[in-house]
Amino acid sequence: MSQTRHSRLDTRAVALLLACCITWGLAQVAAKVALADIPPLTQAALRSAGAALLVLAWSRWRGIALFERDGTLPGGLLAGTLFAAEFGCIFVGLQFTTASRMVVFIYLAPFFVAALMPWVARGERMTALQWVGLTVAFSGVAWAFAEAFAPTATAPPKQWIGDALGVAAALFWAMTTLCIRATRLGPAVAEKTLLYQLAVSAAALALAALVAGEPWPQHWSAPAVRSLAFQTVIVTFASYLTWFWLVRHYVATRLSAFTLLTPVFGLLAGVWLLGEPLTARLVTALAAVVVGLVLVNRR
Repeated sequence: MSQTRHSRLDTRAVALLLACCITWGLAQVAAKVALADIPPLTQAALRSAGAALLVLAWSRWRGIALFERDGTLPGGLLAGTLFAAEFGCIFVGLQFTTASRMVVFIYLAPFFVAALMPWVARGERMTALQWVGLTVAFSGVAWAFAEAFAPTATAPPKQWIGDALGVAAALFWAMTTLCIRATRLGPAVAEKTLLYQLAVSAAALALAALVAGEPWPQHWSAPAVRSLAFQTVIVTFASYLTWFWLVRHYVATRLSAFTLLTPVFGLLAGVWLLGEPLTARLVTALAAVVVGLVLVNRR
């Protein structure tokens, strides 16, 4: 496979990026649908376990070595644990809040990365403009978060719990990114890094489901099965590997701009497919996150 890094995004790259953003936007909707039959921690564990098997099969087919001793084990265990915490928060949080709200809150992760990165790489400090972007995004999200404390006929009374778990998931996502950057996982092949996250999270989430006393699903409806299959095959396996391939072959700064579309697609998917309420505060928060991401990624 060619390792040439393209400075411009061609038609193939744009098409793959749009597919990834749409897929990631639909992920919360799919998880919300499957919650009707599959408890949250069990669902997250099954998703990670299934995707881990797919990564193993893919790596074997491609001849990618995954089990060499290269010093990545400590970082891999930590990244997998953080990954499990992230998706545990997301799946449990979806019981209390809407998929459209969740996708907006978890996209605080890039801001957490930007704010915490100097602790990992001292040369990557935020500029004044980036701090402005961070402030704009957090202000919009805080305004939307306050909406959860005034439940209405369309908002569940414990929505704030789901919103808070969405913010926690964003922090765990950011910590996973920083862990990969700060450990031996950084130069490791993407498949190995992804396998660590999936395998460790599958075990940790399964244990959490057992401790929490989640019952094994007794009824597997067609929508729940399709949703879990979509999350496992398309989201967790295919889209993540596609993103890693894009990062290897195209300039990351150009790729990052496209991720702004993910919360937009997620918000629209929740409203359109699940009939979730579209409030002015949530739209304002989405706009603030998009503006903030633009400022944080601006050079």
